[in-house]
Amino acid sequence: MHVQSAVPGDISSDWSWWRRDIEGLHGANLPPLVGRIVADVVIVGGGFTGMWTALTLKERNPALKVVLLEATKLGDGASSRNGGIVHGYWQSLPANIRSFGLDVALELARLGSRAQTEFKKFVTAPGRDVWWQEFGNVRIATCAAQEKNIKKFLGQCHGLGVEDFVRPLTKHEVSMLVSGPVFGSGIFFPEAGNVHPGRLVIALKKAVVDAGVIVHEYTPVKSIEGGQAKSVITKEGRVDSSQIVLATNVGLAGVPQIAKNLSLFSSYATMSYPCEESLARINWEKPFGGNDARMFLHYFRKTRDYRVLMGSGSGPLGHVADELQLRRDVTSYQRTRAGMRRLLPDIADAAHVQTWGWPIDVSADRVPFFKSLNPGIHYAAGFSGHGVQAAWIAGQCLSSLVLGEKDEWYQSPFCQRDVPNFPPEPFKYWGASAIRSAILACEESEQIGKRASYLAQSVAALPNLLGLRVGVR
Repeated sequence: MHVQSAVPGDISSDWSWWRRDIEGLHGANLPPLVGRIVADVVIVGGGFTGMWTALTLKERNPALKVVLLEATKLGDGASSRNGGIVHGYWQSLPANIRSFGLDVALELARLGSRAQTEFKKFVTAPGRDVWWQEFGNVRIATCAAQEKNIKKFLGQCHGLGVEDFVRPLTKHEVSMLVSGPVFGSGIFFPEAGNVHPGRLVIALKKAVVDAGVIVHEYTPVKSIEGGQAKSVITKEGRVDSSQIVLATNVGLAGVPQIAKNLSLFSSYATMSYPCEESLARINWEKPFGGNDARMFLHYFRKTRDYRVLMGSGSGPLGHVADELQLRRDVTSYQRTRAGMRRLLPDIADAAHVQTWGWPIDVSADRVPFFKSLNPGIHYAAGFSGHGVQAAWIAGQCLSSLVLGEKDEWYQSPFCQRDVPNFPPEPFKYWGASAIRSAILACEESEQIGKRASYLAQSVAALPNLLGLRVGVR
């Protein structure tokens, strides 16, 4: 379903450009579930998390009967609508130090490094054309306030022995990578790459099927019957299994025990037409990913066919995952395109072939968590807009929870930390919405060298003053 575009020639759609690009690669739909079957493990949700979990379970124990149920096509949710930028937790090291302390923050970063290595092994294996490109990520200051953010980040990393993962860049060094009218100094994070998320869906689908996972597409789940003998009920069938994995991403916001740790934001992205000459004019040769130094940042990367994606994680909040404002907010469409015009005006001239939005589940401490609701029911939540690599980690953690293997993933902060709660509704939604609006006002003012109103500054400062771990500038 399409909505009317605000920019001539541009399509604003529930589909992403990535999703549209792979439509002809899916092959025949896998049959929906009809009848009753028994499995060792049933996974609800066929995105990155569900597929990585299925694949990991079969790798650890090939004899397991694993059933994967997807409501539409595999990868049709957030997995084919993200920016395709793959990195771990070095880029959030200072924030994680504030939240968890130095030792845990470094453990998260090092587990992310391991995940990055294993992710790369998968995507670079022969026969997998997922447009993998690896040249790190660059965080770039685009105004005086962001220059302070860059210096503060580097200062907090100084003396920690992380020079291989966090490197300062002068304004000149940034310009050697990409030139933009407002680009200043930056930080280079070598451990990062880019992927075509739609093509990664196709690669994972083939790997899962080849591993012997039983996959049913177009099989939405109606209910789950608990107790020692558990069943997943669908429209025309059921799966009996002692182990259930919930890999439904933002859909888990409807589960009260999980919703207290989550808030639903939204992220919007726009894709340009191919613009090889424009890329050459701004000296953008290397396939790095980039972002500015705001809290509600703009992120950007180029593709193998010379397009540029620009995204913004500043979309509105919601109560439930299917709210239209999380996918079709006109102001967020415009903010994303405005980010392209300000940061990369040469690319903006190439116009927008498609713009889209999608909800993201943000945890109360901005790190994903993988836990069990009760014996035999496990879930992954709180990806906070950085799920491409984190979904691989989810596959490891969920497999350890299912199999009862107390390995490094089971023992990691991803599984064992206590996740803080958000305030109860309606305070969570209205409070977070007010803080989001105030932070956006402050950051928009800072971009043009002005100060926001005293009210906006005061509301934006509340999370820090209250000791919260999310919404802190």
